[in-house]
Amino acid sequence: MGSLSGFPDGFVVGVSTASYQIEGAVHEAGRGPSIWDTFAHTPGRILNGDTGDAACDHYHRYGEDLDLMAELGVDAYRFSIAWPRIQPDGHGKPNPDGLDFYDRLIDGLLARGIAALPTLFHWDLPQALEDQGGWLNRDTALRFGEYAAVVADRLGDRVHRWITLNEPIVHMAQGYAFGTHAPGRQLMMDALPVAHHQLLGHGLAAQAIKRATGEAGEVMITNNCTPVEAASPSEEDQAAAMIYDAFHNRLFNDPVLNGTYPEFLAAGLEGLIQADDMATIRSNHDALGINYYNPTRVRAAEGDLPFEMLPIEGVPTTAFGWPVVPDGLHDLLTGLKATYGDDLPPIYITENGCSTVEGLDDRFRIDYLDGHLAAVRRAITDGVDVRGYFVWSLMDNFEWAEGYSQRFGLVHVDFKTFARTPRDSYRWLQSALRDRG
Repeated sequence: MGSLSGFPDGFVVGVSTASYQIEGAVHEAGRGPSIWDTFAHTPGRILNGDTGDAACDHYHRYGEDLDLMAELGVDAYRFSIAWPRIQPDGHGKPNPDGLDFYDRLIDGLLARGIAALPTLFHWDLPQALEDQGGWLNRDTALRFGEYAAVVADRLGDRVHRWITLNEPIVHMAQGYAFGTHAPGRQLMMDALPVAHHQLLGHGLAAQAIKRATGEAGEVMITNNCTPVEAASPSEEDQAAAMIYDAFHNRLFNDPVLNGTYPEFLAAGLEGLIQADDMATIRSNHDALGINYYNPTRVRAAEGDLPFEMLPIEGVPTTAFGWPVVPDGLHDLLTGLKATYGDDLPPIYITENGCSTVEGLDDRFRIDYLDGHLAAVRRAITDGVDVRGYFVWSLMDNFEWAEGYSQRFGLVHVDFKTFARTPRDSYRWLQSALRDRG
């Protein structure tokens, strides 16, 4: 069966990017500094001292990138809006030049027959808000709702599907608990308030989008999810797997889908949850975005965390060292259906892809995408309502703390000249999209 045959009518196939990873132009057109600007310019934070100052120069070359998408034949483009372009200080009067850029981007997409799927927050928090506590501060959730209203008021006549937050678990864990991402805090369990405030921000943003679009806009949050396997049948390892699943998956899925936090984590949020917070978080989700890269194997451990992650042996790995397990995506999707039942809305796979070494011959990526699309198709056959799949990523980009060392793109980017060159995987997906009819 072909890679894109056998999917339901209307199944959406697209590509994904994120603002700080591709746009560049960080000092242009009224954009304010983000936490990633600050973090990247702090010595020792980013591999090779790389920054996103220029990234892929998408801000100036977006027309070329839209043409690449049109030639590829995708249905939709998932991108993120840079909050510091819209509100340089994170609040107040919007920057017209920032809104104008996304106006041009969306109009260019629609002119090429490609649907726009903007993400409102993909980790580039305005530095001014971080200076006031960032997501540790409840006020940031309120500011996020106001920012969402500004964007939806301007773009909501042409955007019919929205993502509020990207991977809040990763932003909380890497940014606030472990300090490997911006803003670089190392709070461990004291980072837990970031979870609630991001989720509250999601709920407030969803309400703002609904108000601006007259309920026509479809809203979702995108969570990074992983199926969790215990290293052994021992009681200790099984408990460790349950704890890891609660932190990584249920901490952000449960509140949105059923209005509660995992029981043993709720104690750490006491005093933060105000009246109507949980109702706000749960309201107005029309779909669920899922980013999948690999399953996780854990065993019990002693120390700051009660679990330890172990390698998954006997499978290929990406250039990042991540195990390649397409069946894990099927297991994740069917597991979500089993866990949430009728509370589970339609799902979009909003990121899935792999990093490879330098070069244009990328049979590895073709096999990766083919295997994961087959896993999605099997999940649909098994009764999971999956409505779309987005490849990470359209093009090579700034890969956060790894700088430019990891290449995820269907399109190769020369970071000195910004020349774009489609890889074999681009041509493979182009053919699959053409062949599906």
